Amino acid sequence: MPLLAGAVVAAAPSWAQETQQTQATQLTQPAQPKPGQSKPAGAQQSVTQAQAPAPETPAPPQEQVEPQATVTVTAAKLSNRIDRQVYDVKADPATSNDTVADTLNKVPSLAVDPDGAVTVRGKSNVQILMDGKPSAMMQGDNRAAALNALPAADLESVEVINNPGAQFGNEGGGGPIINLVMRRERSPGGFAVVNANVGSSGRYNSSAFGSYTTGRMSVQGSLHRRHDGRDTSGETVRERIDPVTGAVSRSTQLSDGDSRNDSAGFNGSATYNLGERDVVGVSASYNEFTNDGDSLERYRSTGAGGVVDNEYDRTTVREAVNKNYSLGGRLDHKGSLPGEVFKLDLRLSGTDADSDVRFASRYAVRPPGALDSLTRQDNATDTRVADFTGDYERPLGTGLLKLGYKLARTGNSFDTMFFDTDTLTLAESVNRSRTNRFELDDTTVALYGSYQYRVDSQWSMLGGLRAEYNELDMHQVTTGIHATNSSTDLIPSAFVTYGLSDDTTLRLSYAHRIRRPNAAELNPFVIYRDELNVSSGNPNLKPSESDSLEIGMETKLGKVETNLRLYARHDTDLISERRLLLEDDVLLTTRENAGSSRSAGVEFTFSGRATDKLTLNASGNVGYSEQTVLGSANPGDGRRSAVSVTGRARVGYQIDAKNNLQLSLNAQGKQLFGEGYRKPTNTADLSYRRNLTQALSFVLNISDLFDSQKIETVTETASLREQSLRRFNGRVVFAGLSYRFGSFAGGRGPGGPGGPGRAGPGFGGGPPPGR
Repeated sequence: MPLLAGAVVAAAPSWAQETQQTQATQLTQPAQPKPGQSKPAGAQQSVTQAQAPAPETPAPPQEQVEPQATVTVTAAKLSNRIDRQVYDVKADPATSNDTVADTLNKVPSLAVDPDGAVTVRGKSNVQILMDGKPSAMMQGDNRAAALNALPAADLESVEVINNPGAQFGNEGGGGPIINLVMRRERSPGGFAVVNANVGSSGRYNSSAFGSYTTGRMSVQGSLHRRHDGRDTSGETVRERIDPVTGAVSRSTQLSDGDSRNDSAGFNGSATYNLGERDVVGVSASYNEFTNDGDSLERYRSTGAGGVVDNEYDRTTVREAVNKNYSLGGRLDHKGSLPGEVFKLDLRLSGTDADSDVRFASRYAVRPPGALDSLTRQDNATDTRVADFTGDYERPLGTGLLKLGYKLARTGNSFDTMFFDTDTLTLAESVNRSRTNRFELDDTTVALYGSYQYRVDSQWSMLGGLRAEYNELDMHQVTTGIHATNSSTDLIPSAFVTYGLSDDTTLRLSYAHRIRRPNAAELNPFVIYRDELNVSSGNPNLKPSESDSLEIGMETKLGKVETNLRLYARHDTDLISERRLLLEDDVLLTTRENAGSSRSAGVEFTFSGRATDKLTLNASGNVGYSEQTVLGSANPGDGRRSAVSVTGRARVGYQIDAKNNLQLSLNAQGKQLFGEGYRKPTNTADLSYRRNLTQALSFVLNISDLFDSQKIETVTETASLREQSLRRFNGRVVFAGLSYRFGSFAGGRGPGGPGGPGRAGPGFGGGPPPGR
């Protein structure tokens, strides 16, 4: 099959996925299924069974077993492990068209806003891994572009780790972890799928995935291409309060813009069994994202008497390109003892992000000394990540011992050039006050150990400790300032599982985490955004520490899979956004360590069939949060609190054997930030899938069905009141085809995702998701 072999140009590295799974072999509820009752798909083995796990590596064909077909609804629970929740995302009818950001927005308690900002239970210090490893593509400003461009069709599942164990480091967020498990096929023979979609306003996208396994070799790859765009409109009303007289000056900013986004990329991997004990693997990927856009903003300000003293229009033209690459190599060695495994993994990744932005300002009401202007800003941001890990596991006594190390280095550079243009000659000159270069090197050395064991037939435990040394080397090149900072931290974690009955499992978890400031947050240089908005980092920021506790229950109420989780979190030395008004109504956005925050709440998910054709999935979170208030308008008001209610519902209807329909509803509650809050939002999406043949399907997706997507924030301090509202393109329609051919491995058999199958909570049937 030369075509299938050719598909190797891109892939979700299967061996990397296997790393993550074996690296965190977990306990499940000790209770066994009732007599005559089959074990849920994806259910894990007990510790007594897991004491001698074989490495999850590609086996010769005669040793491989065809995976059991499983079809589940969007983000339905695939399995829960002792330290994480795992969500199957393949069966969503919209997967062939969606981006990774779209898929994450369907996972309980996760949210990705239109700008690509990610939160888990309202917390923004989220770390995103790919197959259990960090990637430069998922750090800093690179992440938003990647999430909004990478195809969801490349995902196997999404793992949500609210309390990470000892094997996970703190780089990239130090809070909850989202692990993107990339798609893999392991069955002998070849398999491929091709998706193509066209959308409203000239949008289109396509993706292809292929795998081929024979003998000791397994290769797979994927390609993707997307053309998209977004129109935005915004309004910001700002009131500046004189701290002495209380007089109020008012300014407004109206904006309209559109952007055109293009992305393309590939990834590929290969694994080879050297013998009975050793497996090697390699992977490579490349992605490129471009963003071209233009906007028009109108600024108007009035003095305390209400008279307009400044009014001008500004046009902006932007061109940006973001290039990402990654390379990986891996060795798995199976020891002489049953269940003894040693693994080495090296990942190299990098991003090069360049943008060129041109501004033209023209005054209608000119303040003293103001002139019409032409300016240009050129930004170049580079990130390099080297990550080398070693993991060793073996049975010890009645449990499983895991030891490991990590050596990692992340290099960042920010190069900003600002030019003033002569309006007559169009000659450019460098504006030294707005030009800067900043470099940051982040080095981490870590050791960890954990022990997982079963106490008796009902109790299981996992405890771990991580020792982490971190060194930051900051160089403000423009001003010649150089500084180094280092720290050593001990990071404990613990997990307990209790099998209450055949259908009910109780879980308890605790984790201590360190959230270190990133490169942009440390850069002290003031970066120009527009005439009224600038931003800078703070080189004096300290790491923030958090303690998180969670108690969960997983059970079945009749035919409904039910999960309840109570959680509490405490953060100290919180890194918060701070907004300060400077002269001439200019707003500076920076970061400060701002006291502490507390949050607690209950999270729930319900999944089941109302009838043979109707599937219902609901999830929600009711949370309380409070944090130290920065710049409070009332001196005695040192804390701000909010109750936030977040909910999602998915209703799937299997019209007949060939047609199914899904409606997704999403409600995000109020969210606090340093000096204000973000208002609630609600959206809805609709998906329809028709299986034209056993291999060919038609898919229709409508996102933001009621044109309700927006970002609305309120800032309140002693000297500033600001309300900001941004709206986006609204309703977007895509129609496309998905074609599958080959061995139909991994549950993507005839009928495709969502097709008919055995009864279960999934869209097209299949066994119920395991715990």
